[in-house]
Amino acid sequence: MKREILINATPRETRIAILEDAKLVELLVDRPENRRMVGDIYLGRVDAVLPGIQAAFVDIGTEKSAFLHASDLVRQSADEAEDEDEDDEDEEPVEIKKGNGNGSNGNGRRAKAPLIQDALKRGQELLVQVSKEPISTKGPRVTAQISLAGRFLVYIPDSSKVGVSRKIGSATERARLKEQVQAILPDKSGGVIVRTVSEDVTPEMLERELKSLMSQWKKINRKTHFQKAPSLVNRESGLTRGLVRDIFSDKVDSLTVDSKQVYNEITSYLKDIAPDLIDRVKLHHSEAPLFDTVNIEAEIRDIFKRRCDLPSGGYLIIEPTEALVSIDVNSGRYTGKKDPEKTVLRTNMEAAAEVARQLRLRDVGGIIVCDFIDMETRANRDRVLQELRQHLSRDRARTKAFAVSDLGLIEMTRQRVRQSHYQSSTEPCPTCDGTGRVLTPETIVRRMERSVKRMAVEGRRDNLLVKLHPDVAMYVLEQERDLAQKLQKAANFSLEFRDDPLLKPDEFKLVVKAQGRDVTQQYAIA
Repeated sequence: MKREILINATPRETRIAILEDAKLVELLVDRPENRRMVGDIYLGRVDAVLPGIQAAFVDIGTEKSAFLHASDLVRQSADEAEDEDEDDEDEEPVEIKKGNGNGSNGNGRRAKAPLIQDALKRGQELLVQVSKEPISTKGPRVTAQISLAGRFLVYIPDSSKVGVSRKIGSATERARLKEQVQAILPDKSGGVIVRTVSEDVTPEMLERELKSLMSQWKKINRKTHFQKAPSLVNRESGLTRGLVRDIFSDKVDSLTVDSKQVYNEITSYLKDIAPDLIDRVKLHHSEAPLFDTVNIEAEIRDIFKRRCDLPSGGYLIIEPTEALVSIDVNSGRYTGKKDPEKTVLRTNMEAAAEVARQLRLRDVGGIIVCDFIDMETRANRDRVLQELRQHLSRDRARTKAFAVSDLGLIEMTRQRVRQSHYQSSTEPCPTCDGTGRVLTPETIVRRMERSVKRMAVEGRRDNLLVKLHPDVAMYVLEQERDLAQKLQKAANFSLEFRDDPLLKPDEFKLVVKAQGRDVTQQYAIA
């Protein structure tokens, strides 16, 4: 598979596109006013301890206090840490209610957590690291298990074991890397996880990075003695540097950037850690925008649309909600030839691949429910599930897809550490308040009619001016021409309709002509 990374950098925004076989699969966006927080280390102060949910809220200086679960106070048990990669740790519970309070997250992979009320007290200062950014109405999630990531190693100060990434398939290579790191790791100095890109790395490079990470940890510790909580102690690497550190390897064919400054930063960084990769870094010289040259701007605009078309004529409808994301698969204009089961299978197989790509591209996280087209045979349902899992395996975020349910649904989860592009790049519509729907003109007219009748019941005899949105006024003119006359007769006062383009489509105003007073709120109950 051909992999490419494209970086479009401007002073106010950096966009990174990841392509696989010339197809856009991932988009990362970073802006100065909305910088990424995951990995940042803070000296926080415990605001509240809640034994009922075995959690605490920690003030780290953000708008909302950070959430700290009891399970994030303890490191994984020794025998489990050996086979863990920092990219493979268990997903945090998406909601507080999904944690079981005993530190195991329901699968027993973490050591038993202490009772939160025994471990923390209100007002206590605590060093924490952000593991999930604020999402919707929730504040950030933090952990007391600090880890410092380098290109080859992850240093864990409060651990005592050496682990090797599970993504390194060779048992011999895993054993060799473990021995090398154990040989250079001083006694009682912490634990280390060897990352996937460490294959074929020399012991000298591993030792140099380990010393750098340990030195960084000493500086962080020193800062805690001079700073007062809440305060930022260490900021994680920026988006571009972090991406080069974590993703750019010999498995990536090229990295193209359109900023000379960023190009120089990347090549300077690679000189120390991976000089053999410098030749794969290219500077975009053309006057045509970088993303336009590979025709991905239209795809980026489309990630906010509900509908996503499939090659054969079917399509997906992707609907984010507060609790989950629903994905509905439709056959659309694709009707096949003779065998309806083959038609359905082909559409579902295309949909499985596209669902996995859209989740990565839109950075959707949490609980996802996919409603595929009903299939008659178990074998075909299993084929679709395996196709989905195969494409999900390329995702850097942790995912888990469960078996097809009796209703033909596939439930899955995807690691969520920050807001999706839909959440971070859009805001609720001021007209519909985010529902995506507005009331019909007829509904508005009936509401207005009831409000006028309430005024009549109270005995008001003020001449009234009714302001309507132009679309609603047009509806009255075309469909209910005698409405004003009927209302005047029933209410026993004069009434005049007038269109007002400044009103929302589902809004009207009642204004007493004599005083020019707006009485809408007084009478417009429903």
